[in-house]
Amino acid sequence: MDVLILAGGLSHERDVSIRSGRRVKDALESRGIRAKVADVDTSLIPTLRELSDDTVVWPLLHGAPGEDGSLQALLELVDVPFVGSRSREARVAWVKPVAKAVIARGGVSTPEYVTLPQALFREAGADQVLAALLDQFPLPLVVKPALGGSALGVSLVTEPDQLAQAMVQCFAYSDTAMFERAIIGTEVGVSVVGTGDSARVLPAVEVVCEGPYDYDARYNPGRVEYFTPARLDEVGTATVEAAALAVHRKLGLVDLSRIDMILDADGVAQVIDVNIAPGMTETSLFPQSIEASTADRGVLYERICAGALDRYRSR
Repeated sequence: MDVLILAGGLSHERDVSIRSGRRVKDALESRGIRAKVADVDTSLIPTLRELSDDTVVWPLLHGAPGEDGSLQALLELVDVPFVGSRSREARVAWVKPVAKAVIARGGVSTPEYVTLPQALFREAGADQVLAALLDQFPLPLVVKPALGGSALGVSLVTEPDQLAQAMVQCFAYSDTAMFERAIIGTEVGVSVVGTGDSARVLPAVEVVCEGPYDYDARYNPGRVEYFTPARLDEVGTATVEAAALAVHRKLGLVDLSRIDMILDADGVAQVIDVNIAPGMTETSLFPQSIEASTADRGVLYERICAGALDRYRSR
C-alpha cells in the first residue's frame, strides 16, 4: 500500500496542514509504507489519475476546501480511495449551525446559539441587533465563524463593549457569525477512529488554557497544559466518550474525527465543535490521544489507510 497525503492548500490553516501532513508521512514511513505529501494545485488531478491501484489518498487539508466536502467531492469524481468522511457528511459537519442542529436532534447536548449573517447587521442596524441578542443571550458569550476551524476568528465575550471587536475578528473569516452561550466546565477533545458500530474512542484530552484556547494557543506551545487522559471520574469519562461516539455516528463520519466539548457543572457533555480532519501536529489532540492509548501512531495510521482501501475495493 502507498499513501498520498494531501496537505497545504490556500486556507488560513495552510501551515498547520503542512505540519500535519509531514508528521503523518513520518509515522507511515516508520511502518515501511511509501508515503508522499502533495499540495492541491493544477497538478492534482493528473497525479490522482496516475495513482496505482494500491494507493490510498489521505486528505489532510484543514479548513476549506479540505473539510467542507469540496476536496472529498473531487476525490469521488476522480474515483480514488481516500481516508475520511464522504463529501455529503463532510459538508454537514463543516457548517457549525447545521452540525449542531443534527446532533441536537439526535439527543446530544450543544450550547444554545443563534446564527446571524454580516449583511443583517448592516440592514437592521448593528446596535439594535446586538441589543436584541444580549436580551436573549446573557454574557459570557462565544462569537465564532459559522464555518472554519483551528479557533480562527473565535472570541470569548465577557463584557458588552467587547462584542464589536469580536464581530470584526469573526467576519474576517466568515460572512456569518454564530453566537453561542459560553459553557463553564472542563474542556476536552475526544478522538474517534472507525466507522459506524465499529467506531471506538481514544482517551479524552483535557485542555487547560491561559486565556482563550485560540489559534496561537493551539499551535504554539506554552499557553496550554494538556492532561491525557482527561482528569475526569468514571462517570465523566463515560459521558464524554458516549457523546463523541454519538456525534461521530449521527453525522455518519468515517475513519476518524475529533469531537470537542465541555463537561459542564451538571455533568452534561456540551458539544462545541466537530472536526473531520483533526490536526496531527506536535501539539494536536489526536496524536496525544493515540499516545495515551499506548497505541503506535504508525500502526493506527496504517490501519486507517488500509480500512479506506478495503472499503473502496468492496463497494
